[in-house]
Amino acid sequence: MTARTVFGLLRLSAAALCLVALIHRLAWGLASYTIASQNFFAYLTNQSNIAFVVLLAIGGVIALQRDRDPRWLTVALAMVLTWTITAGLVFALLVWQAGIRGIRIDVPWSDQVLHFWLPACTAIAWALSPGHRSVPWRVIPATLVYPLVWGAFTMIRGPLIGWYPYYFLDPRQVSGPAEFLTSSGIALATFAVVATVLVLISRMPVPKRLRLPEPASTPDEDPPSAQQRVLAEATARR
Repeated sequence: MTARTVFGLLRLSAAALCLVALIHRLAWGLASYTIASQNFFAYLTNQSNIAFVVLLAIGGVIALQRDRDPRWLTVALAMVLTWTITAGLVFALLVWQAGIRGIRIDVPWSDQVLHFWLPACTAIAWALSPGHRSVPWRVIPATLVYPLVWGAFTMIRGPLIGWYPYYFLDPRQVSGPAEFLTSSGIALATFAVVATVLVLISRMPVPKRLRLPEPASTPDEDPPSAQQRVLAEATARR
């Protein structure tokens, strides 16, 4: 079994695990009968992990069929990983702050998988996967488009239903516009930093034992002309 096949199977396994975790988190949340649970699909974490399932499944099939990933897949995985990793960092911060304030936050195994274990392990596997491509620098600003659109939609929807997925977006839970803008700016900066790290990782050389062998010759290359053969022979005689 080649390394490429192993990584393809790992991608499919990660997609299955992510899907199971999403279903468990939805069922666990709905059992609490809270408005937050009823808005399961409004969370950035859950939206990005749904995209994660789709991309990992596609990437797994591609890895089993082809030696190299298409560039769009590498770029898409980098963007989704940026969103899921950043969401995990924000979630960890919220849990930490809740503990300091004496507020109880239950973290089921599905939350741990979606926020921490799956993004971290997938990022490592993505960086080591043979056949992955380098990510262009323009991906960094591109990763900010989705959080900005999501944030704008959330701020429009929040007052209509009286609920926000994160406390720092709720005007009732922050001290004023300054705290709101500061918290939002820190969140966007975190997205940019995570994207930058992923771009740098994508440009690091893959370990030698995981590299794909370079083709010995290019089959589509045109044969040398008669003039080129004469020049080559003359050069060889010197």
